[in-house]
Amino acid sequence: MANRLTKIYTRSGDKGTTALANGSRVNKDHPRIEALGDTDELNCLLGLLVAELLVAESPAQEALRKLLLQCQNDLFDLGGELAVADANYQVITAAVIADMEQQIDDLNSTLPPLKEFILPGGNRPAALCHQARSICRRAERRVVELARQETVNPEGAAYLNRLSDLLFVSARILSRQNGGEEILWQPRKPVTS
Repeated sequence: MANRLTKIYTRSGDKGTTALANGSRVNKDHPRIEALGDTDELNCLLGLLVAELLVAESPAQEALRKLLLQCQNDLFDLGGELAVADANYQVITAAVIADMEQQIDDLNSTLPPLKEFILPGGNRPAALCHQARSICRRAERRVVELARQETVNPEGAAYLNRLSDLLFVSARILSRQNGGEEILWQPRKPVTS
């Protein structure tokens, strides 16, 4: 493989533009760059979560760590799609999403039915997973916003939608590790006048 980065700084973005993989330049606050940035931020947080799970305490936790690592690779692929800016360049497909849906179903089948809203937290890995879910939703909103202006692979937004579901289920699993439990929302009673 050729070197991808031979020089880290180029100074070419000092005036507020950046290059896409297709060679064109756009403003750093362009919706495509916003979508790329949020996808990258999500990937970074998943990296932190994967690092948190490096010492897997159970086979289930190890399987979840490997699944999240695959999601990181998928997010890099999605970022590549966004950076290439060519509607014909697609890596995230309906098959990738169908596989993720099966993973969600498998994980969710190990959990009791959800009867109340749960609060983000429970333990550090679960809290990180909830934070990743929230960032995932933002990345999805950015991709949807971009899709209103330019042609993008529609499977990208669908992938992020499913990933947020996967992260929710994963957070539920992680909060229950080591005898832990989910924290249920305790709503205040509405004040009536």
